[in-house]
Amino acid sequence: MLSTTALLATNTPAQLLPARELMAFTLAMHILLVPFGVALPFITLVMHHRGLRRKDAVALLLARRWSAVMAVQFAIGIITGTVLSFEFGLLWPGMMGRWGDVFGLGFGVEGWAFFLEAVLIAIYLYGWRRLKPWTHFWLAVPLPLTALLGAFGIIAANSWMNTPQGFDLDAQGKPVDVDVRQAIFTPMFGPEYWHFAVAMLMTAGYVVAGVYAVGWLRGRRDRYHRLGFTVPFTVATILTPIQLMLGDSTARAVFHKQPIKFAATELVWNTDTHVPEYMFGRLNSDGAISGGLKIPQLDSILAGFKPSTQVTGLTSVPAADRPTVVQATIVHWAFDIMVTVGSLLILLALWYAWSWWRRRNLPHTRWFYRCAAIAGAACLVTVECGWITTEVGRQPWIVYNHMRVSEAVTDTRASSLWTMLGIVIVVYAAVFGAFLAVVLKMRTRWRIADEGSAVARAELPPETDTPYGPRSEPEPAEVGSGGGSGSSSGGVS
Repeated sequence: MLSTTALLATNTPAQLLPARELMAFTLAMHILLVPFGVALPFITLVMHHRGLRRKDAVALLLARRWSAVMAVQFAIGIITGTVLSFEFGLLWPGMMGRWGDVFGLGFGVEGWAFFLEAVLIAIYLYGWRRLKPWTHFWLAVPLPLTALLGAFGIIAANSWMNTPQGFDLDAQGKPVDVDVRQAIFTPMFGPEYWHFAVAMLMTAGYVVAGVYAVGWLRGRRDRYHRLGFTVPFTVATILTPIQLMLGDSTARAVFHKQPIKFAATELVWNTDTHVPEYMFGRLNSDGAISGGLKIPQLDSILAGFKPSTQVTGLTSVPAADRPTVVQATIVHWAFDIMVTVGSLLILLALWYAWSWWRRRNLPHTRWFYRCAAIAGAACLVTVECGWITTEVGRQPWIVYNHMRVSEAVTDTRASSLWTMLGIVIVVYAAVFGAFLAVVLKMRTRWRIADEGSAVARAELPPETDTPYGPRSEPEPAEVGSGGGSGSSSGGVS
């Protein structure tokens, strides 16, 4: 994530670069799963509720299958989340040892939420054939809430690192008189949390809908694919303009509470008014900006609603207390990619809304479904960009204005950390490969079941007595005696 040259050029511990790269890699991989852990339970329950309220067998089938994917994703999330929990203590003992008593409650909340989510997922999967329909649904309603509670804990810890408060410092500079409420509800907590939560719901909605958009493009245009596309895409579409407003509010909160991070995000070198906005471009060591699209005065207008708004520049603090030129450029590009994708999603949402308002139907053009299929991947990119903006923009501080990253890093030898990074990359490649293999295997089973091939289904292991996950169609012998699940043809994309 950071330039090797830039890091080695400064007087920093040898362990800093490999520790950062290891943390960056594991966070980047884990965050790809977070939207599904946080938001897929909600989207699944929306479909489940529709199926029960309308007695819709197709909707119930979709909900059951999504619950299986949700369980597999949760299992993978256990692995990546556990690795991260160890890394906080092993890679950054300086931060955890000094500040753990102040902001550690957030991790405790996340741990309890994780435990409750595991229990509720087990109940939900087990209950498909063993609980009354509405009892089963209502027992699962707390599941999305526990997912949001877990996000609450993590964002509480991260927002504290961005705007630390809720403590005093003694003569040795150690935190004392901790106020837990202030440490959790920091100035950046609200903007960060709601921006994050809506982003997760949007991303999960667009990704799930994208799967069925691909199916539509491949000719699978039955009700199964239509419903599988419409429900999550509608959820994402409704949230897209809301996210635009939340993102604007969050950027303005950064302007007020973390002015140097804002300066890095917008490539503002000197404190000034009537500051232009640059779309992309690269910051040079002399403060000049190469390339990019310059929009006069727009940065000041966005920050304070008027051109005369003064924007703090990077040079307002010593060079050692601000992001490097390379880091600022990375943050700027990540932020601009996030804004660009968000703006394009607004156009896609308007396209969808216009078609529904005019014809009460989905758009028919293939270009719409191509864009919908790309939207899910684009949202995952913006999730990564949001993380880069938040974390790299805070450099060189791990606790903003209180502890540098170099002060928190482990004493473990750099060679050992590089070795660990190599091992983690190999393990993660295997884990994510297994995840994709399992999901693709489930897709194949479901497609065979939906195509109604009795011969092919007879070759599959029976699932009738399995107490978890969605089952395939009853075996042919049972169908003859009046069985069946009422699924439609077509299969999963």
